[in-house]
Amino acid sequence: MRHALLFAAVLLLAACASGPQRRPPGSGTSHSALAGLPPRAPSAASAGEANDILFRAIGLVGTPYRWGGNTPAGGFDCSGLVDYIYRTAANIQLPRTSHEMAAMDARKVRKMTQLASGDLVFFDIGGAISHVGVYVGKGRFVHAPNSGGTVRLDDIDGPYWGGHFAYGKRVLD
Repeated sequence: MRHALLFAAVLLLAACASGPQRRPPGSGTSHSALAGLPPRAPSAASAGEANDILFRAIGLVGTPYRWGGNTPAGGFDCSGLVDYIYRTAANIQLPRTSHEMAAMDARKVRKMTQLASGDLVFFDIGGAISHVGVYVGKGRFVHAPNSGGTVRLDDIDGPYWGGHFAYGKRVLD
């Protein structure tokens, strides 16, 4: 049943997702080469938590970016968003910064093709981990990318993010 719910959530994600701001209107579908992969939960035991994280993350798309922000009312920066999602959907408190999250003791996932819904995804920008998001499946991740923007859904293997992807971390195992 949990796998069916997770699969339904991934299908909903693919149908309702909006793309990065650079795409022309009406092209909100994923262009990820990973979109055809079957949905993957971290483990059977954590499929329900992964599903809760997925829905919470998608529900925050469109929330304004704010440096240091960690609430929907005040806006989010990348690590504030990820901590809020995990804290409210799975009762898991994460460190405050992307660098500290990357240093957590959790299973590292080096290949994009091995990511599961709910995994943290880290990006090396300028020689160090400086950005984090939540992988939601089908080659997409939710993140708070920059000042003046909003929380959004992007292709993890797109031209910019694919070139900066460092690894994922499986917190839910």
